[in-house]
Formats: sequence, structure tokens, C-alpha cells
Amino acid sequence: MKLEEENERPCCTSSNSASIDFTNSESDPAEGQVEIMDSTRIRSSGNSLEVHHQDRRRSYETEKHLQMNGNHKQPAPEEKELSRKPLYTKSQWVTLFTLGLINFCEGVIISLQAPFYPAEAEKKGATATEYGLVFGVFELVVFLVSPIFGKYMTKIGTKFILNAGIFITSTCCILFGFLDKVPGRDAFVGLSFAVRIIQAVGEAGYMTASFTIIASAFPDNVATTFAALETCFGLGIIAGPTLGGALYQLGGFTLPFATLGSLLFVAACVTFFILPSPPDHENTECKFSVFDILKIPPVFLATLTTFCGASAIGFVTALLEPHLRQFNLTPVVNGLMFIIGGGVYAAMAPVWGWLCDKVGQTKLFCIAGALSSCIAFTLLGPAPFLPFDTTLWVCIVALVFHGIGSGGEIVCAFLGSLKEAVKHGYPDNLGTYGLVSALWSSSFALGAFVGPSIAGLLFDHFGFRIGSLFILVEQALLASLITFYLTYRKCTKRYSNLDISFQSETKPLLGSGCASTSKEGPNNC
Repeated sequence: MKLEEENERPCCTSSNSASIDFTNSESDPAEGQVEIMDSTRIRSSGNSLEVHHQDRRRSYETEKHLQMNGNHKQPAPEEKELSRKPLYTKSQWVTLFTLGLINFCEGVIISLQAPFYPAEAEKKGATATEYGLVFGVFELVVFLVSPIFGKYMTKIGTKFILNAGIFITSTCCILFGFLDKVPGRDAFVGLSFAVRIIQAVGEAGYMTASFTIIASAFPDNVATTFAALETCFGLGIIAGPTLGGALYQLGGFTLPFATLGSLLFVAACVTFFILPSPPDHENTECKFSVFDILKIPPVFLATLTTFCGASAIGFVTALLEPHLRQFNLTPVVNGLMFIIGGGVYAAMAPVWGWLCDKVGQTKLFCIAGALSSCIAFTLLGPAPFLPFDTTLWVCIVALVFHGIGSGGEIVCAFLGSLKEAVKHGYPDNLGTYGLVSALWSSSFALGAFVGPSIAGLLFDHFGFRIGSLFILVEQALLASLITFYLTYRKCTKRYSNLDISFQSETKPLLGSGCASTSKEGPNNC
């Protein structure tokens, strides 16, 4: 007797049909014996349909019991093996270690020239606007190039783009160290722009490919792994100025770039040989673009969250030192103030990633990150509507909230974009991962470019207290938009459920096909 036959039987039957199709189970002798006994008992007693259904239920349960015992199915050991499954496989540990090392080196190289390049540029006659654009053009190029890599990621090859990006970045870092040998202001500034633009292309390729590999190689721990790499990158950002300053003092302008660029080159060679290829080798050529995926409202909100988080980081990076001059801090203490925000970000990124993987409420966590940033920029100025002046301990508290908030926004937004893209019909493969990674890299780079640019303009015209209101309003609007979207979606879903319930209640209780054998089957009952 098949369970499907029972389901296809009309819901309303007569007592004359109560004994039909009882000898139709030849697959299991034990089942046939049980059903013959039950059917004989029903025929001899001529009792009601309720007894018949009870015997059929007992027959099905007996069949299930015999099949389990006869086939000796023991799922318990398999469940125990699954429960003892390690967090990462050996291949995943190798991938995590390799990408973590590269992320640390990339963070060091990006922040390496901050302490001494402006002074070297001024020796050549460059203005603050010119060497400021040398820094800013890096993020602008990453913003423009990342979508291209995301579009053709699977066609070119994820691992090839990763390795090529690392080699380009390390080579440009070494070349940048010889710019002090270039005579003349125009040549120095022009070559600085050229090297930084090419280096940004390599950085865009590396970032997009590495995040694509994360999404493919760690499907069950995307946010946790992404956060771990962000921690490595944050530690590199913190260590970069310190290492760069020490090497510059030891051997001049060339030594920091030559040393750390060579270190990244060695790391690139290690990556080439030991990094496993992405597990998805199928033909996953992406037929969509970044603009297509941006049409999904939750993905757009996640992209906006990444932009706001990056712009807040850029704002603080550009203006924290001028803001702290009023306290007359020593260079060591001044450097420690910069470490606070980056250190808290590096420490909190894994926490946010773990929460995203375990709880999954990425939008709520993005709201929490935005609110934390609101608190940070309310206190950091402090905001003009607060009735007290700037104090050092309040700035420290604000930087702690800034690290917590920016970490929540950037980490949670990446996983949210990936989940929503797959949820809205995009294939769960390398093509989609490349698009999402490119979108994240591009939005982060745009925020990192806009944040310092707006910061300098506002600081020159209004000062830090009023200028910081820009980030405060930006973060408040972000939290409001995500809250509005969640409320709207919840209300729409509730209305849809009520409408479905109303339609089901208005259907007649006794359909005309209840006892018929029409093509519509048992759905009419």
C-alpha cells in the first residue's frame, strides 16, 4: 500500500468503498499479512469507516517499523559524526591563513606612507591639495574598477585575479619607494599618481577576488570568516604607520616601501602555491551587472550601509589629528588615539560576524551599528547642541563607539547583500559572489573617498563640531531608512497573510468535487 494512494483518495467516501484496494501491496510480505488481517476484520464485522481508517493507520505504522528494522537503518551514528564536525576543514584553514596574511600586508601597505609622504612631497614643491589627491585617487580607482572585476570574475579566474592583484600591489609599493629619486615637482607628482592608480587596480582585483573566495569556500561561516579577514586588515592599518615611521627613521624614504613591498611579494608567492582553488569549478559566467543587483531594495540598503561606514572612518582619519591638537598631546599619545578606533574595530569585527552567522538578523545589526556611530559623532565633537566642551576622555569614549559601529555596518552589510541576492533569485555560485564582492568593495572605496573629501571642506568652513554633524545626520538617516523598510515589509507581509486567510474563509465548506474524481483532485475538499 502506497502513501500516495491514500492521499489521492477523495476525502468523502461511502461505506461500500471502504474495503477497496487492500490487496495492492506486493512489495513487502509482512505488510500484506497485516493488511489482509485488517481488511478481513473489517469485512467480517461490517463496521464503520472509522475502524477502517484506524486499521490503515496501524498498517502504515507497522510497515514503517518493519522497514526500519529490516533495513537496519541507524541514523544515530551519522548524527554523532555531524555533531563532531570541525569548524573548518584543512583546506579552509589554509585558505583562511593565507588570506589573513595577505590582508594584514595589504593594510600595512595602504597606511604605510601616511606619516612621511606629505613631508617628502612638500620638499619637491607639491601642495597639500596635490598630495591629498594622490591619497584620494587610490579609493576612487578602486570604486571604478571593482565592478568590472566582479562582472568578469569567473571568466578570468578568481585565483588568477587574486594573485595578479597581489603582485601588482607589491610591485607598485616597491616602485613608490624610489620616487624620492625623481627630480622636479611635476615628474614627482605625475609618477605618484601613476603608481597609485596602478596599485589601486591591483588592490581592487585582490579585494574582490578574496571576498569571492570567502563566500565560496566558507558557505556556513561567511560573516565570521569575513570578519576575521577584516580584523587582519585592521591590524595592518594600525601597524602600517608605526612600521613605516620606524623604517623611515632607520633608512629614509625608500626602505619602508622596499621592505614591506618585498614582504607582500613573498606572501604573493606563498599564496600562488598553497592557496586552494575555489570549490566551485562549474561554468558560472555572470550574466548580470552590479546595477542589476542594486535594484534589490535590501541590497541597496546594505550598499548604502557600507558607504556610510566607510565615510565615517574616512572622516575620523582625516580630522582626528587636527581635532586633538587642542590637548597638546605627545606624538605617542596622539598615535594611541588613532589606534583606539582601529583596535576596537578589529576586536569587534569577529563578534559582529559571529552574531550574523548565528542569529542572521543582518539588518537589525546594521541599525545597531548606525546608532552606535550616531552616539560616537554626537560625543566626538561634541555636537553643538550638547552643553559641554571637548574633553579627552569623551573623545576616547566616542572613538570606542565609532569602532563598534563601523565594524557592525561593514561586516553585517556584506553578509546581508550576499543573502538577499541569493534570496531574490540570483544563483548561489561564484558569479553572484563576485558581483556582491565587487559591490561591497566599490561602495567602501567610494565612502573612503567621499569621507575625507567632505571632512576637509567642512572643517575649513565650519570647524569640527559643526562638520561632524554631517556624519551624525548620515548615520541617523541610514538607521531610519532600514527601520522604515523593515516596518513596511512586516506590514505588507501581515496584510498579505490576512488577505490569504480571508480568501480561504470565503470558500464554500463543501465543494462540488468533494466526492468526484475530477482532474482537480483532492484540492477541492
